[in-house]
Amino acid sequence: MNIALIGYGKMGHAIERIATERGHNVVLRISSSNRDEMNTENLQKANVVIEFTNPGAAKENVLQCLDAGIPVVCGTTGWNQDIAKAEMKAAEKGTAFLQASNFSIGVNIFFEVNKLLASLMEDHPEYSVSIEETHHTQKKDAPSGTAITLAEQVLDNIKNLQHWTKGHTNEANTLPVIAHRVENVPGTHTVKYSSGIDDIEIIHTAHNRDGFALGAVLAAEFVAGKQGTFHMKDVLGIR
Repeated sequence: MNIALIGYGKMGHAIERIATERGHNVVLRISSSNRDEMNTENLQKANVVIEFTNPGAAKENVLQCLDAGIPVVCGTTGWNQDIAKAEMKAAEKGTAFLQASNFSIGVNIFFEVNKLLASLMEDHPEYSVSIEETHHTQKKDAPSGTAITLAEQVLDNIKNLQHWTKGHTNEANTLPVIAHRVENVPGTHTVKYSSGIDDIEIIHTAHNRDGFALGAVLAAEFVAGKQGTFHMKDVLGIR
């Protein structure tokens, strides 16, 4: 499979290494220094695009790739308001689009545990819930897309919580999501339920970028040649 990488920083290099180990070819590498090489002719040399850039560039990048008829796997977070446009563009062009807040296999299992735990806690209002995440200082968005996914899952299952907010809060119907930025931390997410009697915590800690990179390559393998909008649950066979 031929892969185009849009975004060639630390994550792009990790994806390239794992893709090559799995027998794939990276035929296009786009960074801020060669943005002019991102054109239809070059994009169409690839079977799939993997996009990891920043929230300000993701929409334009993804739509351009989909316009070229190439399936796109996008790991950029912080542009949720425009994801529906990408899904419509994929349908219009008869190609595939998959965006995920986190590609790690472990995190996607963590998502399922989070939903189950939240559903169990719905009938126990004596517990207050909070989410905390820590990432490296180069991460552009805060809170992380993963933390937002976790928060939305909690809100879906605990009905007395109406919305989430960044940082601490004393509002009873608001879920606090606290973000930290520390050097050389790939990503740690904690969901904590606290009462006067005890605490319940679930934690996912990434040791490096390889889990995210492998998941992105697995997603690329999955969407190549397909049409439609997909999610990591489809890639991993999670029901």
